[in-house]
Amino acid sequence: MQIIDQNEDRPRGTYEFPFEFHHIDENHPRYIMSYHWHVEYEIIRILSGEFTVTLDEKSFKATQGDVIFVHSGILHSGIPVNCVYQCIVFDMNVFLKLNSVCADYIQKIVHQDILIFHHFDNRYPDVLGIVNSLFHAMEEKKTGYELSVIGQFYHFFGIVFGNHYYLDSQPKARRDYKRILQLKQVVEFIEKNYASPLTLSQLSESVSMSPKYFCRFFSEMTHQTPMDYLNRQRIEQACYELSTTGDSITDIAYRNGFNDLSYFIRTFKKYKGTTPGKYNKS
Repeated sequence: MQIIDQNEDRPRGTYEFPFEFHHIDENHPRYIMSYHWHVEYEIIRILSGEFTVTLDEKSFKATQGDVIFVHSGILHSGIPVNCVYQCIVFDMNVFLKLNSVCADYIQKIVHQDILIFHHFDNRYPDVLGIVNSLFHAMEEKKTGYELSVIGQFYHFFGIVFGNHYYLDSQPKARRDYKRILQLKQVVEFIEKNYASPLTLSQLSESVSMSPKYFCRFFSEMTHQTPMDYLNRQRIEQACYELSTTGDSITDIAYRNGFNDLSYFIRTFKKYKGTTPGKYNKS
């Protein structure tokens, strides 16, 4: 998939300044944050509406003004409702290169000796203020903004350590770790094969489960059925192609695993609230 990179392995920003900024509203072709993971870290801030976040298999709801911190390697997704949100994805290693005095603190994060809180709301005004300044700098890109971004990140980490806004890392239970790896495996299988007419049996076989057990496992982990998740992925990719190519709706439907145009239109409307034709004109 071109924009649905479940295992996102690509450069962020530049080598010297590895920070990538995204502003996402309901018109964005990747409005729903599909399950994915990356070795980089991520900060998300909610500008309006609600955002239901899942980190590995833990879900919670974030609302306007909240900040979410996503650690490296965490499988995560987000379902927005009337939501506008922004993300900064960044390589933590840049902070190991810049200042040897601070490196010991950063290594505690990188080595997962500590886990920074994943959800900051209005109980943490000090963090919210810093993160808002950080996002403003990334969005406006005024001369010298790189200095502001690096400085605000150091300020954020300083507040985290100074106020103990972290948990001492605990090893995952073997069962939990295995379940997360299995979910990553099936998500990757869907990413590679979404354009084919996949069956429930094929999905369950990708993680060596029976279809019945697989359905229960997948629903417990993602709060949706396997086929619902597959169709969401197909529709998200179709949205991207409608926005960026001049290809016909029929070609896009067939290219994304739909062998019946009327079924594609019904499915598209189910998830997007409009038809592919109207979406293409918006």
